[in-house]
This record gives sequence, C-alpha cells and structure tokens, in this order.
Amino acid sequence: MTLPRVPFDDRGLAYGDGVFETVLLRKGEPVLWPYHLARLKRGCQRLGIPIPSQEALAATWGGGASATLEVLKLIVTRGSGGRGYALPETPAPRLLSRRTPFAPETARWQEGVTVRQCRLRLGHQPVLAGIKHLNRLENVLARQEWQTPNIAEGLLADAHGQLIEATSMNVFWQQQGCVFTPRLDKCGVAGTLRAALISQGVVREADVSLEATPSVERLWVANSVQGVWPVTALLSEDGVCLKRWPQNASDRFQTVAHQLLGYVSQ
Repeated sequence: MTLPRVPFDDRGLAYGDGVFETVLLRKGEPVLWPYHLARLKRGCQRLGIPIPSQEALAATWGGGASATLEVLKLIVTRGSGGRGYALPETPAPRLLSRRTPFAPETARWQEGVTVRQCRLRLGHQPVLAGIKHLNRLENVLARQEWQTPNIAEGLLADAHGQLIEATSMNVFWQQQGCVFTPRLDKCGVAGTLRAALISQGVVREADVSLEATPSVERLWVANSVQGVWPVTALLSEDGVCLKRWPQNASDRFQTVAHQLLGYVSQ
C-alpha cells in the first residue's frame, strides 16, 4: 500500500487543524456510517473546513469488499497555506485515508478489563467539545501514565472532577438498572457507538464524579471499533484497587451495542 505524503506546511501536521474518523469496515462497508458522517460534518463546520464530497469519502472504502474486518482511518486537514495561524484565503482541504486489517479483542468482551483513574484533567473548550479534532495531546499525555499491559484503559475527568471519557473510548455506567454516559458539552469526544445507543434510547446522559465511580453498579468502556469491554476492576491513580465488579455472563448492554456493530455472531 502506498501511503499519501503530507507536505511540511500541512496545517493538520503543524497545528492539529483538522478532524479524523476511525471506522469499522465489515465486508468493505462502513459500520455506523451515518453517525461517523454526522460527526465529521460537525467537526468540519466547527473548524470552518469545507466538507469532503460524498464521492471522495466513498472512494476511501471503495475498491472491493474484504472477507475480514478492517479499520478505515479518515483524516481531513485544512490543507496548506495561510501565514502562521491565519487561515488561507482559499482553503484546499486534504483528505487522507488508510485501511488496515482488524480483529477485535474478544477475550476482553468475555473476561472484562482493568481500568485506572488518570491524574491528567481535561480542560474545558465547548467549541471543540464532542468533535474528533486532530489535537489529542491530552489523551496522549494521559496514556503515558501507565505501561502495564494488564490495564486496558484510563478514565479521564475534567478540572472539576467530573468523569468524561476514557483515553480512547467512551464510558458507560449502570445505576438503578439504567445505563448512563457522561455529558460531553464542555470537553471529550462523542463516539459514534455512543451516539447510536443514545438515539435508540438505550443510554442517557448524566453527570458522575470520578470519585464516585467505584459506587456504580456496573461500568463499561466502549467504542465503535473494539465494541464493549465490561470493567471488572478499577484502580486509583496510584494503582490501588478501588472496586471489583463480578463479570456477568448476561450483559444486555453489551449485547445491544454489539448488535449495532455486527459483532453478535463473532
């Protein structure tokens, strides 16, 4: 595969001036595409970047179906030009894409995962909240907080201590039999699986503090590529176990989410 070259003056490379999507392909077709397209459009509109045409986007996964699962990564930058932070007078957005074979970590579906609380706190920027822009330095710094392979994810709170997301997944919890996910109107990435679950009435938005997380009935981390990982152990920033949840063989939330992703027969 020949990868596209990004010129030195590309604004996505220089400033993170762009957005991206990570899409599960099943038999060459994008899963949850309407939700990915909606978030891509929302991100481009927030940044003032012209949205790629439907034809250009479809060409990134065209060219034959694959018998295996794949992940398609799409990157849209503002392109080149402009002096410093000033925008180019006539932007020429750059669309980059890559397809790679993929296999979900099914053991984590069945056995659950250990997650930890992160020290890093997310800053508030409502203009960028929810979109998947290219500047993900907060997530990069948070992911540096642990190297042990037995920890699958880190939970991130904002400056006020409210749970927002995991480093690369959304967070869901159960309380009194209902499933909730954090509000993302000030920071965080609004995932496409999350959006689909909310639109179907499976999940509701609510607030919970990172400190109160050990008190929830159940906890999950999930995204539209890996699916749903039940959390069986929560560690503090210092590695102290705060809570263990028994792995439940009957996980209705996971079942509903995996139906959306086509993982039912995996």
